[in-house]
Amino acid sequence: MKKLTLKELNRISVTDFQAMKKSPVVLVLDNIRSALNVGSAFRTGDAFAVEKVVLCGISAQPPHREILKTAIGATESVNWEYYEDNVSAIKQLRKEGYQIIAVEQAAESKTLENFPFPKGNKYALIFGNEVTGVAQPIMDLVDECIEIPQFGTKHSLNISVSIGVVLWEFIRNRKPA
Repeated sequence: MKKLTLKELNRISVTDFQAMKKSPVVLVLDNIRSALNVGSAFRTGDAFAVEKVVLCGISAQPPHREILKTAIGATESVNWEYYEDNVSAIKQLRKEGYQIIAVEQAAESKTLENFPFPKGNKYALIFGNEVTGVAQPIMDLVDECIEIPQFGTKHSLNISVSIGVVLWEFIRNRKPA
């Protein structure tokens, strides 16, 4: 099997990416400690063509050396906004018509494979702090909570891994049968 070269991948330009139709998804990063994780969110957001990344609280903002290191240019293609107050961010996204969904372990969460991501909806997917998760004031505002099934001893995935898993499931569910 021959590996594809960068030229053979036919990557689109940043200008073409910004003009293309996006997946109806916003990534909300709730007080993410690691700028490397923020950069990974941008890179994964680019891969799945999300509308934007919303950074809240202590989450680092571009340009930041560690964000740029893992984003490898995705901060130029993916739109982003910053809110000091995470509750204000969620209230604004609700006004914009997004269904607010936390990715968190919670009493009434649905497992990822059992959440269909109905077409026609716009989604704000909230990913929480690496230690404390999605803040309770945000959990009090969500429409739904989804959880990635896990079977080991940790019951914890890195936020960058969680974003990739959830976005892949979103895209997979929206493909024509």
